[in-house]
Amino acid sequence: MNVLDFEKKKISKEKIVILTCYDYSTAKIFNDSSLDALLIGDSLAMTMHGFKDTVMATLLMMELHTAAVCRGAPNKFIISDLPFLSYRQSISRSVMAAQKLIQAGAKAIKLEGATGNLSLIKHLVESGIPVMGHIGLTPQFIHILGGYKVQGKSSEEAERLKQDALDLEQAGCFGIVLECIPSKLAREITVSLKIPTIGIGAGADTDGQVLVMQDLLGLNLDFKPKFVNHFLNTGQLIQKAVDQYCHSVKHKEFPSNEHSY
Repeated sequence: MNVLDFEKKKISKEKIVILTCYDYSTAKIFNDSSLDALLIGDSLAMTMHGFKDTVMATLLMMELHTAAVCRGAPNKFIISDLPFLSYRQSISRSVMAAQKLIQAGAKAIKLEGATGNLSLIKHLVESGIPVMGHIGLTPQFIHILGGYKVQGKSSEEAERLKQDALDLEQAGCFGIVLECIPSKLAREITVSLKIPTIGIGAGADTDGQVLVMQDLLGLNLDFKPKFVNHFLNTGQLIQKAVDQYCHSVKHKEFPSNEHSY
């Protein structure tokens, strides 16, 4: 899949499926899956490094994880998040940040919000860097938003998000993530755009879906927002396997002769 296929899939009404990925071993598994694209999300600050929010992700973190995923999944379209404030200082520093992620192997970058980003997006696209937008609940703005809340519930917020989506399309984005907004609003935005929308907590009428890998696999045992479905309870399976390993070692069942030289 390449960047032009995103709009083709929207036209043909074929759903786009994206999943976050952060490491080489998992990327190798996903490389042979039917996923359309992998996202190295700044959510890695939480899922891989244990921070309480995504604002703690650094450009160096994003570079290292992007390079690892790209080595493991060379056949996938890779999108990497520009982390908090890496694209809000100046055009030149923002372009340098995007350059680092592209040279780490990403095929595109994603950034949050429309206001203040439109000139940068246009410049990046004109410089050869595909850009995915992201509106609705934008976790990098969590301190401004006052928490993880559904966005676009009022008519004023809804109209602003509609305009943001149109502005991002006009600036050159090849797609837009819609996070935690009412499904009716997500449908209206999707219909209004030529580029595809990728939903997360935005209902079923977006052109595609993205989930955090740990949420899909049930690795966050104490975290399940309304929009998440655990397709596998991997956390429980891992706990069971570890307990079996401990039991085998303590009872001198492992390693056996067949595991010894």
